[in-house]
Amino acid sequence: MSLWSKLRRFFTSEAQSFQQQRESLQELIRYHFRNQELLLLSLTHRSAARQNNSSSSNERLEFLGDAVLGLVIGDQLYRDYPGLQEGDLTKKKAMLVNESTLSQVAIECGLNKYILLSTEEEKAGGWERPSIVSDAFEAIIGAVYIDGGLEAARSLILSLIYSRRDSITSDASQRNYKGDLLELTQSRGGGLPRYDMLSETGPDHDKIFHVGVSIAGQYVGDGKGPSKKIAEQNAASAALQYLDRQENYSDK
Repeated sequence: MSLWSKLRRFFTSEAQSFQQQRESLQELIRYHFRNQELLLLSLTHRSAARQNNSSSSNERLEFLGDAVLGLVIGDQLYRDYPGLQEGDLTKKKAMLVNESTLSQVAIECGLNKYILLSTEEEKAGGWERPSIVSDAFEAIIGAVYIDGGLEAARSLILSLIYSRRDSITSDASQRNYKGDLLELTQSRGGGLPRYDMLSETGPDHDKIFHVGVSIAGQYVGDGKGPSKKIAEQNAASAALQYLDRQENYSDK
């Protein structure tokens, strides 16, 4: 049985047929897949794969998409900002490729509603969890790269992410996400956010820090950046997005 057959029931709704949802998603990302299996695989979270006794999830495509995203954004920044030094280019790139930005863009576009999750993950609000949404976005980029090549992936990245660079970098440079998160959790009696270093990769002159944040022992987000400070800010931003969509932290 093909992966489409195994997971097809996840991709249906009362409002749209299976075929219509595939088409609407491809219109959204402005790319039509030659290999439709790649499209499905890019959307398949490991929880959905496990629920269907499959080992096929989007994690490998996410790995590839992350690399393609970094290449395209880095290349375009290099071309568009000839006066910026390496450090400033790195900061701009970090703002555009971090978990918070990717999940925000995907949710604004409505891409997150197409992610395939297990029943349990759906109930836990997985469609709004920044890590799941950003991973799926990167997996889609990886799938487009395999299916259509670098130029197809580049077109997707530039239209959906890079085109928003001014608002993304302006917002990221002006807001104190750590302060906002602290204020929110204290007002809700949730305790102090805890930031933990998850990983530190790259050479000394070009390190990438990966930081996770938790509240009362519960993981709420993570972020990456060229410094611990930026990684923590990105983690706090991802946490704010996640908490804003949870019942206990919403003013709605």
